[in-house]
Amino acid sequence: MIKVAKFGGSSVADAEHFRKIKGIIDADPARRFVVVSACGRRRSGDAKVTDLLYLVNAHVKYSVSCDDLLDDIVQRYVDIADELGLSYPIREEMAAFCDKARTGGFSTEELVSRGEYFTARLMAEYLDLPFLDAADVVAFHHDGTLSMERTAKLLDERAPRGGFVMPGFYGATREGRICLLDRGGGDISGSILAKCLGADLYENWTDVSGFYSADPRIVPEAQPIGRITYEELRELSYMGASVLHEEAIFPVREAGIPLVIKNTNAPSDPGTIISEHAKEGESEPIITGVSGKRGFLAINVARDRTTSRIGFMRRALSVFERYNVSVEHMPTGVDQFAAVVQADDVHDSLYSIIADIQEEVQPLQIEVVEDLALIATVGRNLHGRAGVAGHLFGMLGQAGVSVRMITQGCDEINIIVGVEEKDFETAIRTIYKAFSDENGIVETSDLEPTPQPF
Repeated sequence: MIKVAKFGGSSVADAEHFRKIKGIIDADPARRFVVVSACGRRRSGDAKVTDLLYLVNAHVKYSVSCDDLLDDIVQRYVDIADELGLSYPIREEMAAFCDKARTGGFSTEELVSRGEYFTARLMAEYLDLPFLDAADVVAFHHDGTLSMERTAKLLDERAPRGGFVMPGFYGATREGRICLLDRGGGDISGSILAKCLGADLYENWTDVSGFYSADPRIVPEAQPIGRITYEELRELSYMGASVLHEEAIFPVREAGIPLVIKNTNAPSDPGTIISEHAKEGESEPIITGVSGKRGFLAINVARDRTTSRIGFMRRALSVFERYNVSVEHMPTGVDQFAAVVQADDVHDSLYSIIADIQEEVQPLQIEVVEDLALIATVGRNLHGRAGVAGHLFGMLGQAGVSVRMITQGCDEINIIVGVEEKDFETAIRTIYKAFSDENGIVETSDLEPTPQPF
């Protein structure tokens, strides 16, 4: 059996966490392929190494001294090496790294990737496993996109068969130019590795015992989710549940490899298993979870009734594409639609976008609704169950929450509502309460759709 174990930044924050990882790896002979992130926060108020590296890059770019930042980074790794008694020449390596960083000798991507690189160097020695540089096996095209085919070929040619430790988050082109995955992309690195190795299981180790049915900071009574489908996970992750990078499911899903979220600090906890099908029995929770994000706005575009409907929406949406802005959701009416976007994405271009839409389609009216939050109620058992949406909206109304937007996919796996940001936490608590009792999420048989879920 082959297991790929990926450990996030909080799991490699210091020497004590390195010891926990060694205990986890030694406890299961199948865990011989390890991916690590850069060192994360050791405590509240601490900085992540990756954040420090981005700051170093900015300081160098604007000719500002970065010595204090580099000293902090060096000390993090020296402390780990000294406490664990490692022989890797970390002081010499870090000295060379700092000299090159100060003089602008790194590209941004290579500089930022050194957090994962040095973490993996130390972890490989501590676990007594070979070090495999991601730059040698995770292949990128010239345009910065991942080449899965070439990555699989390089891993087959270069990866030690008995196991190794590999840094996550980055890879390289044929010419050796370092390229980065998205922030948090170490999760994707682990998933890629699991697929290419034909692993039986991908374990993603973090600082929580899996996914919860809602954010425990908002809903203290929220319960861990035992099993969840890839699709449900993607919906919850996309809408703010941040345990796992939303793109990490694709490689393992394509290969049919289950993924489990585990807690480095509580390795005996069962965690959350993610697979294509998650049915556990005849009675399952009616919803799987609730998650949401703040920071949206809606641009409402009303059509002049004297103009044709044909092409109206397409031409208006082409403006967003021109500004490289993703439209997250798009509720529509007979003569209008709303483009819901992340406010940060249009921070500098909102008025230009509005002007271009005006020129493109000559609408009757354009209105901007700011300070929106989106909340997704997700569940594989929502399909075909009459009354669920009505119950949800009724409970929100009783709580005094005004729903500004509603959208639901044809697969009925989720119901998304837009509310004012001031009502965000109230709405999440209300939705959770709408589908739960003192024992957690209400369960219902999934053998036959029922007219009423309660």
